[in-house]
Amino acid sequence: MSGKPTVCLTGGIGSGKSSVARLFEAHGVAVVDADALAHELTAPGGAAIPAIGAAFGPEVIDGRGALDRERMREQVFRDPVARKRLEAILHPMIRDESERRRAAATSAYVVLMIPLLVESGDPRRRCDRVLVVDCPEAEQVRRVMLRSNLARSEVEAIMATQASREARLAYADDVIDNGGDPGRLGPQVEALHARYLSLAGA
Repeated sequence: MSGKPTVCLTGGIGSGKSSVARLFEAHGVAVVDADALAHELTAPGGAAIPAIGAAFGPEVIDGRGALDRERMREQVFRDPVARKRLEAILHPMIRDESERRRAAATSAYVVLMIPLLVESGDPRRRCDRVLVVDCPEAEQVRRVMLRSNLARSEVEAIMATQASREARLAYADDVIDNGGDPGRLGPQVEALHARYLSLAGA
């Protein structure tokens, strides 16, 4: 690794990426969350709102001037072309802002959390290491149903749009097993943190 290394953190829905990211933050590591950036860009007055309104019409913008996520979700699940159009608006903005925050970080290395890293088509371009948070698909379904009050079929529909567990693992340099006791996450993150500091020359 040279310069300020970037560890790209990814995993399927319900795998526990956010829990892992919080543990890295507890070690003083800067975490840049692509999903959080997407929310900022589509909040009331967000930088992406004008382009989204122009591309999809005023019906996808709610009364507060934010993206109506439910209406947008219906469109992109139904129409792959609509999904690509939305991604073409959001992804360059997310990349630019995540790079700005990565460059401004003061930690020895940066964790860049990108849920759809493998689906992006060129997952290694921005990563020195790819870290996958892994758990069985049945556990993903259970967690998301519990967390988001969604039906099994809805969760499975979301998962069907994401890379398979096998595809993510094929890209991994490092894997965190989050299929069992949550108490096992801490030691795994601690070991990886020590490894990344060493690789960063810190």
